[in-house]
Amino acid sequence: MKLSKFNFELPEKLIAKYPAENRDESRLLVLHKESGKIEHKIFKDVIDYFEDGDSFVFNDTRVFPARLHGLKEKTGAKIEVFLLRELNKKQRLWDVLVNPARKIRIGNKLFFGKGETLVAEVIDNTTSRGRTLRFLFDGEYDEFRKTLFEMGETPLPQFLNREVEPEDSERYQTIFAKEEGSVAAPTAGLHFSKILLKKFEIAGINTTSITLHVGLGNFRKVEVEDLTKHKMDSEQIYISEQSVDVINKTKDIKRNICAVGTTVLRTLESSVSTKGYLKPYDGWTNKFLFPPHEFKVPTRLITNFHMPYSIPLMSATSFGGFDLTMATYKTAIKEGYRFGTFGDAMLILND
Repeated sequence: MKLSKFNFELPEKLIAKYPAENRDESRLLVLHKESGKIEHKIFKDVIDYFEDGDSFVFNDTRVFPARLHGLKEKTGAKIEVFLLRELNKKQRLWDVLVNPARKIRIGNKLFFGKGETLVAEVIDNTTSRGRTLRFLFDGEYDEFRKTLFEMGETPLPQFLNREVEPEDSERYQTIFAKEEGSVAAPTAGLHFSKILLKKFEIAGINTTSITLHVGLGNFRKVEVEDLTKHKMDSEQIYISEQSVDVINKTKDIKRNICAVGTTVLRTLESSVSTKGYLKPYDGWTNKFLFPPHEFKVPTRLITNFHMPYSIPLMSATSFGGFDLTMATYKTAIKEGYRFGTFGDAMLILND
């Protein structure tokens, strides 16, 4: 599978800069994989395609305010720092991306906040854009983390090309977000409302969660034409015994298991037994899903409409099939569906 096959012409006007007014009232394209039939619905209609005994699997990761704006020592140059992951609590070490990267060298100090409240020192170059920062903070860890997050802003994707607004801190978070650690929201989950989940409960539809902390692996640019040569950055995942029990019981009774988003898709496929059952896991995954791929656990997928060349697009086509999914994207563009983080959704059914 070649990178160039994942290009398509996306009109700028179809990139959603803001979410739908109500979470469950974005549009929903329903794709029947076997027949190729397409239906156009509202997201809250998703319940009509599921029955008693089916299970939805959510990603319960919580986005933290990962984008910081600071100044470089001496020159006062403006520097944007994007927190990726905490490396060492005691030493206050973080893996970060910096922009512009060319201005930053090992040993440089960066200042954040009014009155230079927080200072960080560059101690390592991890990638061409990446750095390791040591934050110089004398207080207790909880105080440090509170200070750090108060200075950060909601890390909206740059392709939205707009300023962060107060409402974003709530709308760029799923209603079931619990485990803090992501630098990007699991966007398919943004469509679910409390009312919709209550309807699931009444209908006997199960809901359970896994955790994948979205990091660089999910949005790093693929720079090789041959996708087998792309190496994913590892991201932290957790699959509990309780979730495993719900999912495997659903599998046993031959009911549907719906992965809500490509992060769930990747997590489920990262810990599967030889017999196709999910196993508990606490660790890291660098699973890269691209077509063709035979799925062992999920039977259905809810996903947003993704950007050209993106890893989530590759993951979605691995489930829906390359030709069918890309053809469906052409229909979505023709019908005016909204793309990206705050865009509309697609439900892919295997039947």
